[in-house]
Amino acid sequence: MAKQTYTTGQVLTAAQMTTLQANDYNQTVSAKTASYTLVAGDAGTRITMSNASATTITINTGVFTAGDTLIITNIGVGVCTITAGTATVSTSTSLSLNQYDSGTLYFSTTGVAIWTGVSNPGDITAVNTAVTSGLTGGATSGAVDLSLLLNFNAQTGTTYTLVSSDLNKLVTTSNAAAVVVTIPPSVFSAGQQINVQSIGVGLTSFLAGAGVTITSTGAAAAAPILRARYSAATIICTAANTFTVVGDLT
Repeated sequence: MAKQTYTTGQVLTAAQMTTLQANDYNQTVSAKTASYTLVAGDAGTRITMSNASATTITINTGVFTAGDTLIITNIGVGVCTITAGTATVSTSTSLSLNQYDSGTLYFSTTGVAIWTGVSNPGDITAVNTAVTSGLTGGATSGAVDLSLLLNFNAQTGTTYTLVSSDLNKLVTTSNAAAVVVTIPPSVFSAGQQINVQSIGVGLTSFLAGAGVTITSTGAAAAAPILRARYSAATIICTAANTFTVVGDLT
C-alpha cells in the first residue's frame, strides 16, 4: 500500500481502514522493467525490477520524509544499481542487486537515505565458502575434507591391544586362527569409540584388560565375540575403564 494522506476530521470508511493494514499482510508491489526514479507514492511499497540488462533506481531529495521506508527487489537477470540522484544514500553494503537480491531504503531526512541490502554479489557462494573453509583440514568449497575420512589399522596377528591412536579408526583383524583384542585401562575416556571388524577366518573376541569392565549384548557379555567373518562392532567408553561393545556379536 502506498503512503496515504488524510485531512483533519476526515471520517474513514471501512475500505480505507482495511487499506491501512494492507502492508501487514500483502504489500503493494510496483513492477518496473526499465530504469526508474522513485516518487513519493513509492513510500511503504515494494519496487521490483525485471530486465535482462543493467538498470538503475534513482533517489532524489525532497521526495520522501523522515521515517519513510521502501523495499527494492531485483527479479531480473540484469544487475539493478541503487543510484543517488540529488539525494544522499549511505550504506555499509553493496548498492548493486543481483537477481533475487533485495534491500530496504530508510530515509532519516528528506534528502538522506540509508540502504540496507546484500553485502556481496553471489551470497550463496559466499556462505558456502565460509562454511567449508572452517572445516578441519582446511577444506575449500567443492573439496573433500580428508579429516572426516575413516582411517584403518590392519592387524594380522592373533592378539592385539588397543592404543590411543585407534580412536575413531576401524581396526581390522585378519588371521586363520582366533584373534583376541584387549581393551586396556587408562587409555580411553568417556565418549570415545573404536571400531573393530574381523576380516579373517578366525573369530575375534574382546578381552578386558586389568581393571577394565566390558558390557555387551553377546552371550559372553564380559568377553564378547564377533559372530562371523566380516562382522563388526563398536567399542564405546562410557566411563573411566568401562566399555560397552555393540555390534554383530555372539
